[in-house]
Amino acid sequence: MKSKYDVVILGAGHNGLVAAAYLARAGLSVLLLEKNDYIGGATTSQKVFPDYDAQLSRYSYLVSLFPQQIIDDLGLNLVLRRRDIASYTPYARDSRYGGLLLSNSSEAQSRRSMSELTGSEAEFDAMKRFYALSRTFAQNVWHTLLQPLPSKGELEKSFSASEHAREAWRSLVEEPLGQAIERYLKDDLVRGLVLTDGKIGVFTHAHDPSLLQNRCFLYHLIGNKTGEWKVPVGGMGNVARQLELTARGHGAEILTRVTIKGLDVSGPNRTVDFEIEGKEQSVEAKFVLVNFGLNILAKILGQSYSPDATDEGSVFKINMLLHRLPKLKDSANAPADAFGGTFHIDENYGEMEASYRQAAEGQLPTKVPSEIYCHTLTDDSILSPDLRARGFHTLTLFGIDTPFFLFEKDNPAMRERTQAAFFAGLNRWLAEPIQECLACARDGSLCIEAKSPVDIEEALGLYHGNIFQNALTFPFAENKEQASTWGVETEHPNVYLCGSSAKRGGAVSGIPGHNAAMKVLEQVAS
Repeated sequence: MKSKYDVVILGAGHNGLVAAAYLARAGLSVLLLEKNDYIGGATTSQKVFPDYDAQLSRYSYLVSLFPQQIIDDLGLNLVLRRRDIASYTPYARDSRYGGLLLSNSSEAQSRRSMSELTGSEAEFDAMKRFYALSRTFAQNVWHTLLQPLPSKGELEKSFSASEHAREAWRSLVEEPLGQAIERYLKDDLVRGLVLTDGKIGVFTHAHDPSLLQNRCFLYHLIGNKTGEWKVPVGGMGNVARQLELTARGHGAEILTRVTIKGLDVSGPNRTVDFEIEGKEQSVEAKFVLVNFGLNILAKILGQSYSPDATDEGSVFKINMLLHRLPKLKDSANAPADAFGGTFHIDENYGEMEASYRQAAEGQLPTKVPSEIYCHTLTDDSILSPDLRARGFHTLTLFGIDTPFFLFEKDNPAMRERTQAAFFAGLNRWLAEPIQECLACARDGSLCIEAKSPVDIEEALGLYHGNIFQNALTFPFAENKEQASTWGVETEHPNVYLCGSSAKRGGAVSGIPGHNAAMKVLEQVAS
């Protein structure tokens, strides 16, 4: 290790790796420092259950926002596989069990399923008109995410060409998302299905005046102009693995098991003090990129941190290994189809209004909304050949309306209660308890790993377990000072955010990593 580098990056999550790859490719000397003994941060894949050879994407799962431009620029050997099924939402009506099955490949299938739910195709057509708003937004905005920030007024002008475009801007940027949902859609289940993309990971509701739900919704719907979420072949860890190979291939150095002790931003160069293998070390750099939350940066600098109320994390995660898929009460749809997309549970519009209200009052909701993903139905390469042959699968549950403050007093007890509530919600739609389908470890325990917001903060440093590090931002400058910046700047010269805390950060996108690298290269060129 040298004593001086052009760039030191704090945190080797996927965004830090993106920045390292771009900067090392440009010929700069780059050092990445990572606290964990593995690379990838929240995008890591790990052998969660030691008795089984299954590499689970522990914290994140699907990819939508990762730009194809970054994949092409860096020459990543990364395959994103389409899910044939978009989503499945079970329901019970007229004393029968059914399910709304929406396809990524067959509109006829989706229309037929919607008609079975609502009695006509009108709601499906209304849903198409609603999603045309986000598609229009994506077409106008996506290309700007890898460029300096446009001003709000500048971006709004690009929506002036038609009444539909103006409606997209108004519905998604200027008014609470719930107004558009209620204007376009009538069915409570369909309204809820749409709203979930505005709630995953954050604590908000349909008519939140902060428009946090709008910002969250947009980041779920604009990826690569289609908004489709795909499965990375080889697991989420393969995203980090390919980025690491590229960064190292261009000369970036990476150290793990590093404890950052201090960051001096007062001199002509930035100085990073850290400990590795029991030894105190210090390096200088012209630039420092920060790939963790503002809460941790403030702690390292000895400053106070004042989060906004919208920064509150609200996700509960359960990883499971199954020896087979469970049977459904809905006999019309096969389990492989139902679990092949996003399986929605207790996410009707009215149910989520109630769950938000109960959680805000400090109670675990009576019905806790959640959604489940089965990675292995699209890509089973994360399982050993033996497990594949035996019919094993992984399930990942993301729970919402489970804010950090519910867990901070007694995390172990509340984690257990919440896990039981999520299983009860899932079991209402199964012909057999999910517990009967779970793999067992040698000690007889079920293969379940539950993570509350408190656990996620402790493991990854994410403020209050917020999987986006802080509240997501609109993809434009909020004031004149931000216009034409990269959205990565801090108050400290040559110290830039390269992770989700940057504007246009959040999710597995690589966008802030790219933008921080562009900011550095811009400074070097000047």
